[in-house]
Amino acid sequence: MRILLVEDEPDLTHWLSRTLARHAGIMVEWANDGVLADRRLATEEFDAVVLDLGLPGLDGHGVLTRLRARDDRTPVLVLTARDSLAERVGTLHEGADDFLHKPFMVEELEARLLALVRRARGNDHPRLACGPLQLDTGSRRFSVAGEPLALPPREHAVLRALIQRSGEPVTKQQILDRVLPGDTDVNLEAVEVHVHRLRKKLAGSGVQITTVRGMGYCLEPVNPTDPASPPE
Repeated sequence: MRILLVEDEPDLTHWLSRTLARHAGIMVEWANDGVLADRRLATEEFDAVVLDLGLPGLDGHGVLTRLRARDDRTPVLVLTARDSLAERVGTLHEGADDFLHKPFMVEELEARLLALVRRARGNDHPRLACGPLQLDTGSRRFSVAGEPLALPPREHAVLRALIQRSGEPVTKQQILDRVLPGDTDVNLEAVEVHVHRLRKKLAGSGVQITTVRGMGYCLEPVNPTDPASPPE
């Protein structure tokens, strides 16, 4: 999962980024003012947004209003120290999906984020699944038909990026952004290598990674009635 944290407190941001990555495998991107956040949300794709209201440049209300005006339905969790009913009602009307008051426990933030993303993808998938392949978002473990699927960290991250958008093409750059953003040891060619290795490990599992020309990779169940064809 890749989120945008819009927060102007560096200490809080660094703590959250480390904690969410370590405990939940969540990649955190940071924008420290509303103008930068609005620019990134208009050009990049995130699974969720954690938004503080008191921001320099453009406040959280402005960021949220512009996001929804673009018909962008990315889930938004608002962090706020304010606790008035009028504030909560007004922000919900602007398009917020949930609130968390400061100070908060990171475990609650993690649980609320996962719940928001689950709801955004459909209530019938409490775990991320594609055919017999499942990812338990709590334990961060993959399984195929109930049997554990052990993967090295980067292959795990690539497959996680694909299962989060199963049935849809995901570009190499989107995968790279979700695996280890900013890691110079990982490039587009490395994504191809990891996908090649994953295809071997998923062979015969009932799930395959196909290439959608000009668009990227797609994780999808194997249809037993379709003629066998290479994933390209």
